[in-house]
Amino acid sequence: ARAAAEAEASRLRERLAESETVRAKLTTLQAQLVQTDDQPVMIGSSASLARVRAQITRVAPTDTTVLVQGETGSGKELVARSIHAESPRARNAIVAVNCAALPESLIESELFGHERGAFTGADRRRLGKFELADGGTLFLDEIAELPLAAQAKLLRVLQGGAFERVGGTETVRVDVRLVAATHRDLARRVERSLFREDLYYRLNVFRIEVPPLRDRREDLRELVGYLHARVAKRMARPVLPLSDRSLRRVMAYRWPGNIRELANAVERATLLADGPELEIELPEAPAPMIGSEPGSSRGRASPAGEGSRGAPGQLRDVLLDLSLEQLQRLHIMHTLESCDYHVFGERGAADKLDINPQTLLSRMDKFGIPRPRTMRAAKDRLEGSQ
Repeated sequence: ARAAAEAEASRLRERLAESETVRAKLTTLQAQLVQTDDQPVMIGSSASLARVRAQITRVAPTDTTVLVQGETGSGKELVARSIHAESPRARNAIVAVNCAALPESLIESELFGHERGAFTGADRRRLGKFELADGGTLFLDEIAELPLAAQAKLLRVLQGGAFERVGGTETVRVDVRLVAATHRDLARRVERSLFREDLYYRLNVFRIEVPPLRDRREDLRELVGYLHARVAKRMARPVLPLSDRSLRRVMAYRWPGNIRELANAVERATLLADGPELEIELPEAPAPMIGSEPGSSRGRASPAGEGSRGAPGQLRDVLLDLSLEQLQRLHIMHTLESCDYHVFGERGAADKLDINPQTLLSRMDKFGIPRPRTMRAAKDRLEGSQ
């Protein structure tokens, strides 16, 4: 009778563990379904974004590990979710983990799970992210922040698809597609012995470089429109056209925080909008704005005893980041700003640049510099009188 009772107890424990596994996976899928309607899409028609789309289309149908590199806020998670959505694994979950946000003492438990009694407070078995992503995709953001011990265990999973939960001896096998992301130079971290070389090569099978927003300026108008429409719908507010003044500011700003910063600026503008057009006031800028004094920051008072000259080196660093075409574009925009956006006439931007007005208009079109409605009307009147 005792043996039968022990066997029944063991069977019940196994069923309980199975039900907890199902419950945890169901919770993950339900959370993903709640987010589905609000998932951003890849907006823009720039050549750099087209390259990213092409890479996603090429790698998505495979199980190849992908390394996504790009600046903070540039859309690395969106790339990972796009890969998952276009893959045969799309019917299962994509589980995202921000490695930089996890305390070092809990990283292994979060990724690989733990058994009951594995450490103080572990009163029951807990599934890790790998098990929750079984059959789907695991997205490890900021993977460069993983400690070396966790890197070794991650390498083993990538090589054999197996691991043990913290405090356990049972080998768990999973079928997971890994997409990792970082804003750091992993090769440099390998040189400094901060990242395992073998793991780096295992991750760097297929790399996607996500361009910063400053290299996608031709996408800005479309991005602002998309973000504003989405936020306006959520806030039950009308969708407004972007003012010419705001579009010029958006196009001139360097966007150090990339799409995340742009989304915040658009949401703020949508919330505060009370006119016929959307006016975007840029936040306190960590990078100088075109048309401002070097070292100044619009909307921010200078500390006592400091002038507005502050940081010529900062402006120099910004300019050195730009291509010749970007410098030409910004020179035209700065000249237009100084002429109150007048192209024609003795005090117009064309005269100041010493070029024909039609040449200036052609270059504005080439560089995606918008023409204000008032300027277009003046040009139409000029052409009509000829």
